[in-house]
Amino acid sequence: MNLPPLNQQMDLLRQGAVDIFNEEELAVRISRSLENNRPLLVKTGFDPTAPDLHLGHSVLVRKMRHFQQLGHRVVFLIGDFTGLIGDPTGRNKARLPLTTEEISRNADTYRKQIYKLLDEEKTIVDFNSRWLGSLSPVDIVKLASSSTVSRMLERDDFSGRYRRAEPIYIHELLYPLMQAYDSVFLRADVELGGTDQTFNLLLGRELQKSYGQEPQIVITMPLLEGLDGVQKMSKSLGNYIGITEPARIMFGKVMSITDELMFRYYELLSDVGLARIIEMKNEITGGTGHPMQMKLDLAEMICRDFHGLQAASAAREEFVRVFSSRELPEEMEEIQIKTPSSLIDILACAKLVASRGEAKRLFTQGGVSIDGSRVSDPEILINPGGNHVLRLGKKRFFRLN
Repeated sequence: MNLPPLNQQMDLLRQGAVDIFNEEELAVRISRSLENNRPLLVKTGFDPTAPDLHLGHSVLVRKMRHFQQLGHRVVFLIGDFTGLIGDPTGRNKARLPLTTEEISRNADTYRKQIYKLLDEEKTIVDFNSRWLGSLSPVDIVKLASSSTVSRMLERDDFSGRYRRAEPIYIHELLYPLMQAYDSVFLRADVELGGTDQTFNLLLGRELQKSYGQEPQIVITMPLLEGLDGVQKMSKSLGNYIGITEPARIMFGKVMSITDELMFRYYELLSDVGLARIIEMKNEITGGTGHPMQMKLDLAEMICRDFHGLQAASAAREEFVRVFSSRELPEEMEEIQIKTPSSLIDILACAKLVASRGEAKRLFTQGGVSIDGSRVSDPEILINPGGNHVLRLGKKRFFRLN
């Protein structure tokens, strides 16, 4: 197998990552793999806590695809055993364990969904019950003796509960150890995870050392904000885009995000390079780029990944047709823009709002949009020479010239 050169691999693997523990070790590991023509083994674990994956999960899966494109072996690890414990990460109380029936059902859907992004023939799907389920009591005691209670209490969720005198159950302390043991059993070269998993991922490095293995490289990826642009994407919060949702629903949800969040999605959910993303931001600032067009392109890219070119194109055509024919009145009051002005200044000077405070509330509540795209930044500049539709609330439309 001919693996790409070191610099090419490092550039792609850095893209979108928050931290690499550590980058020098990763370069050494890749250089060795090139010398020996031996691909790295890259592990990413998913607990089957819900039947469907969403775009937040796909951030990790896309990074797995990067490793796959570079010729490395990726393991999509389904935590069917750790799911019985319940991951306490980010929780202010114990997470209810799943039943074996729930885990089996959810895991089956995961296997079908990941191949939207990963090459099925080159993807290893494994279940950690295969080795964790066969650990003897002696093995578990040995595993537990590899860490300390004080080390576990370094985790924010555990330490916070401890300070508040809230219960921390013994089985919860086993979760990060079990996840770390996955890396030992698989002899992982690299483990991927969200930033909320940093403690568990680094514990895997420590445990590998105690078992006489070379410690894995840890790459953390950001947590994708949901449709509200504030909290991480979550089904329980209702701010998610499911990867199995129909193309037209997926397209419409992407179109509902703010322009600011759009570029975050471009970075984490598309193959558009960072340099081009910066160019697009500058085009909007300079008045030569249209955020509506950019968001249409983004929504089509995302839909294409999960539904194919034909369905993505059809979803775009339907959205444009409905948007163009639905809510825009034939006549709108025109507001002349003679110099570059912030949007909040335009609203105040044209007396479209009673006060700047009311204007800020409109932005916060998602009640301001330009050309169909919600705007969260009141200081965004509007330049002369354009022709934009400004919408306030549900029924107030103005044309900016």
